[in-house]
Amino acid sequence: MRNEDALLNDSVFVEVFGGSPIIKVLDFLITFASFDYPLTEIAKNSRISYSTLQIFWHKLEKNNIVVKTRRVGKSDLFKLNTNNPAVKELIKLDWKLTIGTDEKILVEN
Repeated sequence: MRNEDALLNDSVFVEVFGGSPIIKVLDFLITFASFDYPLTEIAKNSRISYSTLQIFWHKLEKNNIVVKTRRVGKSDLFKLNTNNPAVKELIKLDWKLTIGTDEKILVEN
């Protein structure tokens, strides 16, 4: 399955915190935390415009939420900074929300 296919439906994270552009980006980066992407792919896979991403991307970098991993050609690649304690808590929260939703579905059935 391609990364884009996995994000056709909103995740629990987006359902709980809303569909703002920054939430969509964080959701994508949490879901695919093992991979690095150029900004154009982050915007595309988060389903936001590149110009919208540029509005707040510097804040994510400044606060060490994301880190530059390498440069490929003319593109810088970034990924979620999983060494950041705040990011670790976001990942835990995402898992707790997902597990809670899964348990609720099991109980309802």
